[in-house]
Amino acid sequence: MSVHKDVKKVTTQTLREMKERGEKIAMLTAYDFSMARILDDAGIDILLVGDSASNVMAGHETTLPITLDQMIYHAASVVRAVKRALITVDLPFGSYQGNSKEALNSTIRIMKESGAHAVKLEGGAEVIESIERILTAGVPVMGHLGLTPQSIYKFGTYTVRAKEEEEADRLKKDALLLQEAGCFALVLEKIPSHLAAEVAASLHIPVIGIGAGAGVDGQVLVMHDLLGITNDFSPRFLRRYLNLYDDIKGAAERYIDDVKRQDFPNKKEQY
Repeated sequence: MSVHKDVKKVTTQTLREMKERGEKIAMLTAYDFSMARILDDAGIDILLVGDSASNVMAGHETTLPITLDQMIYHAASVVRAVKRALITVDLPFGSYQGNSKEALNSTIRIMKESGAHAVKLEGGAEVIESIERILTAGVPVMGHLGLTPQSIYKFGTYTVRAKEEEEADRLKKDALLLQEAGCFALVLEKIPSHLAAEVAASLHIPVIGIGAGAGVDGQVLVMHDLLGITNDFSPRFLRRYLNLYDDIKGAAERYIDDVKRQDFPNKKEQY
């Protein structure tokens, strides 16, 4: 019997048990009530209210512009829809870096105003003080290493991280540091699959990958990418399960045509 099917409510303990039993963890992003309800009904384990909302919901080029208030709005919308999944919320850029007191205040606002279950933040040793301070308040923290999109201007590109030995060693040390600090899980983004598998095997907390190969404990994708709502983003790690861009566009075109031809509404569609 899978842990996944057995639980009424996914918790951090559920995820630990899934790792121990070799059951993979499925995670997707969600930003609004309607989509979150569908994904929760489908049986998703974790819903991430990602700062990727900055890109797919607001049209920004990077994740940097989204504010704490906007993240809370998206998170509260998701929380109202969900009965089963664990809901984790990204701390947005500028709400935790370099100031552990601000990190705690940002987290408290997210937890109180949205009702979410955990927060996620990017970085290793440089944010450990913020992580430890958040954990003292009893809030579960998910780590994020590898490609960290909030640092895009430092990297200068969205290419694969930790290909060189020095950066790979630092990532391994950071992963251990995050586990020792008390993180309940870790996201690894866009790193070589052999390195991700090594990190996952060395930790007792679940490791969830995006562009990190199959040797980790779970996978995460951005919902808009998986559904094919975005059509201008095709990294190697992305599998599109639908092509909703064309489907929705086609539906809108048919509706426009029906209105112009005075075919809609017909006699049955009016009072």
